[in-house]
Amino acid sequence: MNGILHSGQQVSTKLGQTCVVEKLLGAGGQGEVYKIKYGGADYALKWYFPHTATAEQYKALESLVQAGPPSASFLWPLDMATADGVAGYGYIMPLRDQRFKSLVDLVAGRIKPSFSSLITACIELTKSLRKLHTEGLCYRDISFGNAFFDPNTGEVLVCDNDNVTENNSKSCGVLGTPDFMAPEIVCGQAMPSRDTDLHSLAVLLFYMLHIGHPLQGERVLKIRCWDLAAREELFGKNPVFIFDPNNPANKAVQGDSEAGGNALGYWKLYPQFFQNTFIKAFTVGLKDPKARVTEAEWLESLSGLRNSLFRCTCGTPNFYDVETIKANGKPNACWGCGKAPQLPFRIKIGKSIVMLNFDTRLHPHHLGVLSGGDYDFSTDSAEVTQHPSDPTKWGLKNLTDTKWVITLPDGSVRDVEPGKNVPLANGVKIQFGKADGEVRY
Repeated sequence: MNGILHSGQQVSTKLGQTCVVEKLLGAGGQGEVYKIKYGGADYALKWYFPHTATAEQYKALESLVQAGPPSASFLWPLDMATADGVAGYGYIMPLRDQRFKSLVDLVAGRIKPSFSSLITACIELTKSLRKLHTEGLCYRDISFGNAFFDPNTGEVLVCDNDNVTENNSKSCGVLGTPDFMAPEIVCGQAMPSRDTDLHSLAVLLFYMLHIGHPLQGERVLKIRCWDLAAREELFGKNPVFIFDPNNPANKAVQGDSEAGGNALGYWKLYPQFFQNTFIKAFTVGLKDPKARVTEAEWLESLSGLRNSLFRCTCGTPNFYDVETIKANGKPNACWGCGKAPQLPFRIKIGKSIVMLNFDTRLHPHHLGVLSGGDYDFSTDSAEVTQHPSDPTKWGLKNLTDTKWVITLPDGSVRDVEPGKNVPLANGVKIQFGKADGEVRY
């Protein structure tokens, strides 16, 4: 593939760093991306095609470089670049590690992460967008083509950050990816903003967890030509959620992947509280931009979903649903083996219920250490452990640097120092310091 720049070419940067082109990595609608040596280390360089290298875009990029990235998850513009005798300009950004895979690969079925990693990726993506929005910025073009994640850990990277502008900016530029744009943008009634980003985020989260579009159901089967008019009708003028409890006009069709068939299979797995979050996003949230699910609401709901994950004895992951237990007195049958799953120990901490699987770890936000609705999975505060000589006995190991106080079912009270274990038994109460928990079975 021949590119605008060539291997070995030296590029000038605004910050005066040495920059040498190594190889062309790929091309898109705006320009080409190269692997480069920048200050002696590996980075990426996006070089714009002449027709996209506008003065307005250059000024916007300069502002982003000066502002710096909202967090480490953004492959953010770091420096501007020009080259003698070459039209246009470019910008330098971090190079994506190969362990990060595109969400396109997820939707296409080329990678199959665990539910835990996938939900963690949803949380990390939401945290990244929240950070961007709190700095008064708007992403404009949230879609599964602009994010990458590590299928093993759930870490995320957000790319194409040259689309970012100030919230409610009137500047021309990218309006979004058609199937992810908010109805008011599709209808030409608004410009990108935090409110429209929230719609795009909801679509992306739905795609990640259901492998389908939330507004593509039965009505798709009546469309003869998938053109602009069809998209305007489906996503702009008259959008209907495929799981709208009060409007079945666009319901998901069993067995048809183009009309919500994939989504139907996944939807049944999730607890009612989590379904309700999507119902809000794609009912009232379609009509009222100010009523959309916020990042904080998504984080609470996604964290609850991650907490509710447990494995059936057959090894299949399932979700604990309090509403199902209340209604039926037992959990739903395992979707893998069809049998009633045996529930593991679980712990209620405040309003949260966390399933204590053999590999469960509690984190600072579980124990009330973090405030402001933050969620940190990089630090372990506790882990489920098996007794070294009696495999029928399990415990919860204190990984913090402070002691816990527990009350056993017989009423006795004792301390659990760092590195020691709480025996898992029905009714054990734990004072973590800033939060209290009770083990149930």
